[in-house]
Amino acid sequence: MENPGILILTLVISTLLHGAQSSTFTFKNNCPVTVWPATLTGSGASLSSTGFELPTGASNSLNVIAPWSGRMWARSGCTNSDGKFQCATGDCASGQVTCNGAGPIPPESLVEFSIAANGGQDFYDVSLVDGFNVPLSITPQGGDPGCNSTSCPMDINKVCPPELQVVVGTVMGCKSACVAFNQPQYCCTGAYGSPETCPPTKYSQFFKSQCPQAYSYAFDDKTSTFTCTGGANFLITFCP
Repeated sequence: MENPGILILTLVISTLLHGAQSSTFTFKNNCPVTVWPATLTGSGASLSSTGFELPTGASNSLNVIAPWSGRMWARSGCTNSDGKFQCATGDCASGQVTCNGAGPIPPESLVEFSIAANGGQDFYDVSLVDGFNVPLSITPQGGDPGCNSTSCPMDINKVCPPELQVVVGTVMGCKSACVAFNQPQYCCTGAYGSPETCPPTKYSQFFKSQCPQAYSYAFDDKTSTFTCTGGANFLITFCP
């Protein structure tokens, strides 16, 4: 009979070698103002930071242990008054620089990832389903040759329809129609809860015309989901 201690040690070593593969997310701020990136883990081990300050020209990196899924975004127009941290757009309402498991208050531009283990496929996208606050991009670093970048490089705030605009002082954001009107035909809910019954609207087409690679509404999968194999790292750039 095999020694149980040796079997356990073998399993631990196997897990370390094959089941704990990691990737690195590097955040770069090319915006002319400071932004405050935030992270939200959907599944897998939490990242080492759920929010931090990123001045103009600065970079910061976080490691992720696969398998992992989650999203990131930039908060803008943030202040710390009377010990309470809050932001004009993308705020997670934690009252702190870290979001501590809280998601964003729209509008915000999102990047979303599903990082697979053991050389599996990574999925990633830029999403404007909640609206827009800052331009951003995802660039795979390493991985197979077919790993493509995706982005929303346009400043949609400058052309946002008035009925979708959010203005807090000098900071702007652009809501999606779902966030602005909360109606099923824009949110793809209820009777509109399938790709067949929830076609693009004039508002989602507006976002798509500005950023063709980004999700413009819930069922915008065909041109907006990107995949990568080969264990790439990812550069997330604000204002690319």
